[in-house]
Amino acid sequence: MSTVSSQSKKLRRYSLMERRNFPWIYAFLFPTLLLFAVFYVEPILQTFLTSFAKFNGYTTAEWSFDIHNLGGTIFRNYTKLFSMSSFPPALRNLFWWSLIAMTLHVGIGTAVGFLLYQKLRGWKFVRIIFMVPNVISGAAWAMIYRFMFNDDIGVINNLLRKVNPDLHIQWFYSSPAAFWAITFTWVFYAVIVALVVLGDLMAIPASLHEACEIDGANGFQKLIHIDLPLCRNAIGTSILLSVTSRIAMYENIALTSRGGPGNDTYGLALILTKSITDFNYGLANATAMLMFVFGIATMQIINKVFRMDDSVY
Repeated sequence: MSTVSSQSKKLRRYSLMERRNFPWIYAFLFPTLLLFAVFYVEPILQTFLTSFAKFNGYTTAEWSFDIHNLGGTIFRNYTKLFSMSSFPPALRNLFWWSLIAMTLHVGIGTAVGFLLYQKLRGWKFVRIIFMVPNVISGAAWAMIYRFMFNDDIGVINNLLRKVNPDLHIQWFYSSPAAFWAITFTWVFYAVIVALVVLGDLMAIPASLHEACEIDGANGFQKLIHIDLPLCRNAIGTSILLSVTSRIAMYENIALTSRGGPGNDTYGLALILTKSITDFNYGLANATAMLMFVFGIATMQIINKVFRMDDSVY
């Protein structure tokens, strides 16, 4: 009885201390919340509001509303966006690039992470070699690949002409080669995925592997039943980062194919930047809001599928 009474007194004391510290907690949180509101919430809100307006980025935004013609007034920018000839190809490319990102791109990074975790001979050298290309900016890689895929002086075509001397492919300017040429500029460079997965693998307690070995599990069984399930959050995070990068992908396209041939390699980021250069910030902000919604939807789907909020242990 005395033990229960003492525990009750401790709980009341802790509760009282929490109430006393509550103002201090908010005092320390306030600067962070203020910065978040000023630099994130307010710009997102402004982008959302001006996506319904006629806005050139310099003069005051103009809103108009006609109950009999909503598409032509308040939803003018979204109506124009959805009716653009480049919009369907941009969505189609986003779908296929996202699918490639969450399978091949993340798969390569995950495989490299698992190989590095095994610490085979020369693993540190492999890690360095794998990381070096990823410190180069996306714009620089786009230019490098532009020369690599050049029909006259490019390494790729000159190697292929060893087999077929008559081969001539304008990789960034012919369909469907342009789509795959742009895909090659990013799909193999998955060092972020490898490092995130490797971090989760190194956090797995050695006792779990020892218990598996005692039970007679082989390496493949440990991989399937221990390592992969415990890397669930890392793989989910990698897919989220990779897919959202495809939503915002710009340099790889703008510096190579420029969205061509035709609209075959167009992306939402190109629609956004072209709208800005045309001083149509209303349309640009409508595109930005659509990209924002795609990003939030991707995050929610990945959180649900990979149960990111659940503990892995």
